[in-house]
Amino acid sequence: MGFDGYLIGDGNVVTQHELYERFKGLHERAGGFVMPNPWDGVSALLCKEAGFEALGTSSAAIAFSLGRLDGTHAVSREEHLQNAVLIGRITGLPVNGDTEDGFGPAPADAVATVEAAIAAGLAGVAIEDTTADPNEPIHRFDDAVGRVRQAAKAASGRIVLTARTDNFLHGIDDLDDTIKRLVAFAEAGADVLYAPFPKDMDAVRAIVKAVAPKPVNVVIGPASGPVPVAELQAAGVKRISLGAAGYTNAMGTLRASLKEAMGGNLVPVSTGMRAKTIMKLIEKAAAT
Repeated sequence: MGFDGYLIGDGNVVTQHELYERFKGLHERAGGFVMPNPWDGVSALLCKEAGFEALGTSSAAIAFSLGRLDGTHAVSREEHLQNAVLIGRITGLPVNGDTEDGFGPAPADAVATVEAAIAAGLAGVAIEDTTADPNEPIHRFDDAVGRVRQAAKAASGRIVLTARTDNFLHGIDDLDDTIKRLVAFAEAGADVLYAPFPKDMDAVRAIVKAVAPKPVNVVIGPASGPVPVAELQAAGVKRISLGAAGYTNAMGTLRASLKEAMGGNLVPVSTGMRAKTIMKLIEKAAAT
């Protein structure tokens, strides 16, 4: 998969390196930024229309839209990157890949994912410490750090690397081990650190402090519930992603309206965006 750049409105081509520099700069500016995670062309265009400056893929949304389970290697590296390319080409925005564990257990798998993401034009890529093995869902510490270290060597100066531990997602409520992993990932060369759903804002602040000055990503907020963007930024969080929330929000609305339709009320399912509005979004994107 080769990347020939995105053609933008003034007739110029934006390169992968330019997208990388733009994305890196968002992490360095005061206050940071919010990064939604669309799953198809129209959801990506809606994110751009709303004013967001960078987008991320969502492994969960991709898997769910294909009728597959997330975190089980049910979606291939190629399928994931095809989704990322669609999002990037239709918007011209920097795209961060939510590329799970790098699609394999070995450091070489993580490196291959970094290289493939660069070749596909992505501005960012992620490597988790997950294994896709429900019996042992998290890599042992040394293995996890070794994978990030090799990925960081490949990514350095070429693509923003986010290193992520999924302790909390897998029921490992160990803040000390989570911080130990994130600090080690930072020292191994990761650009951004991420542990989805810390217990509360105190845990978020502890993570930010431990890995400073490197930026931290938080998805929506801590496990205790969503908090205002301003509160996360005041805690030092530089990137706030939305994960699969956009997808699940859309599916929740659809589910409720379909139940109403089954009961005879067609009003909810018939409201929402009009096809003409969506067509205009796509036409505008094609023109620029």
